[in-house]
Amino acid sequence: MKLTIIETGHVPDPLRARFKSYPDMFGAMFARQGVAISADIVPVADGAPLPDPAGLKGVLITGSPAGVYDDLPWMDPLRAFIRRLYEQRTKTVGVCFGHQIIADALGGDVRKSEKGWGLGRHTYEVVPAPPHFAPEVASLSIACSHQDQVIAPPASARVVLRSDFAPNAGLVYDNGAILTVQPHPEFEDDYARALIDLRAGRADEDTLAAAHESMKTPSDSTVLARAISQFLAAA
Repeated sequence: MKLTIIETGHVPDPLRARFKSYPDMFGAMFARQGVAISADIVPVADGAPLPDPAGLKGVLITGSPAGVYDDLPWMDPLRAFIRRLYEQRTKTVGVCFGHQIIADALGGDVRKSEKGWGLGRHTYEVVPAPPHFAPEVASLSIACSHQDQVIAPPASARVVLRSDFAPNAGLVYDNGAILTVQPHPEFEDDYARALIDLRAGRADEDTLAAAHESMKTPSDSTVLARAISQFLAAA
């Protein structure tokens, strides 16, 4: 599968020696599904120019420490790029920041949530939307790490994952070509736990303890990864 990965951020410096890059995490995620990808990596946060959207087969936008409200030179070009992808009906997946910037670019409201940090393994209700997103389970438990949320989705989006903490945690778009999720199916558990530890001093102790306890919940990352793979592969 040919994929253009828009790398919008990096593994935090204290963890970089121990863990793969985000594009490599996604490559491993697809490999676990038996899906071979040929990926062009575009490190837009490092100043790499965005490609011409015309002719792209599939696009994945990664997570990032940035927020959509940050005044960064690559943000507006990325928004314009996303609008072109939507118009062209290019298969596109956004994860965490990717979920948020796509919603922002297409008219949604994204900001730092008053609920605080989402950390550890959260469980989301699945709202099936065949044929775009129908993993045939009632809920998915996936690792997450975020403060920002999609507060109001764009008018062109439908919710497919939701929880009390994150009511708009998964969206499919009416053009049939965009699927976005707040949690991280590409994260393996050791990385998700390392991120919890990294938030010490930023998140309160009760939140950190609850996040570590939540990691005892079995992961459904393979189910979400399979749904993403099938979405990208569908004609």
